[in-house]
Amino acid sequence: MRFRFAVLLALFAAVAVPSTGSASEIIDRNANDVSLKVAKNGQALISYSARGKRWNVLAWGAINAMHPKPGAKQVEFELDYSGGYGTYKRDVWKTFKNACSAYDGPELKWFVAGCQAPDGSYWALQSWQRMLPNYGLKATPKQSVWELRLSHFRGELPVLTVNLNWAYRKYHHIFGSFTYLGRPVYGFKSTSAGVPLDTFGRNLYVDTFDSAYGKGWLRENSFLMHRGTGKFCYGFYRHGGRPEGNGTKYRATIIGPGVLPDIYWEADALGAYDKAFDLQMHEEQKRFLAGDALCKAV
Repeated sequence: MRFRFAVLLALFAAVAVPSTGSASEIIDRNANDVSLKVAKNGQALISYSARGKRWNVLAWGAINAMHPKPGAKQVEFELDYSGGYGTYKRDVWKTFKNACSAYDGPELKWFVAGCQAPDGSYWALQSWQRMLPNYGLKATPKQSVWELRLSHFRGELPVLTVNLNWAYRKYHHIFGSFTYLGRPVYGFKSTSAGVPLDTFGRNLYVDTFDSAYGKGWLRENSFLMHRGTGKFCYGFYRHGGRPEGNGTKYRATIIGPGVLPDIYWEADALGAYDKAFDLQMHEEQKRFLAGDALCKAV
């Protein structure tokens, strides 16, 4: 993400400057009264209220995503939080002419606003709580923010595949993959805790419903797509003093690669233990996870 207005960059750093990696599409947090416009020149204008004032942000310069490549940098928007003054020395937002038609693209979870640009591409804004603490812990104000995220895309969207099974005939378990145009999505650098340190890595954010943590949706965990395969596996085990996270249903959200939309999955949990199905899924795990050194069939 490149900012064209140095003064606003300094003022806005605590709010809108993302860390390297999975937050490259964040526009702001806890935004209200959001609108999205797109001009004939391909620039988007995102207007919203946050922290007691009105913001007008220009965005341009990126669409879809590139596949992981060592040493390369993922596509990213150029953003002007001054509404155009930092780039053009005038308040572009005041005379911005919208040429975007109604959104008729693929259904997106967490949808806030969207439209179809004159060139046929789609712009969309989504908002969701990425920062919630793991294992159903009570969120602080900083952790409970709703991130406003921008995407620009055409053609096929990424595919999030999630399979449900049991681990050790007792625990709920999921395994799956994240792909774009048939190729895995993954990064090359991360911290020991799984935080991406490049612009390619992506984490999956998993929530559990009506679990031992409490009523409603609560965050179970988040984890990194595996390098080279874009696959993952996760068991709803006990973690420290926290109970098992088994819920009655599950959902997961993952930030799209590049500037593609964030992708969502949801399903009911498995019912009573079924030995025949467990054995079937054990074989499916071995097939699906072949070549991934970090996952094994359980």
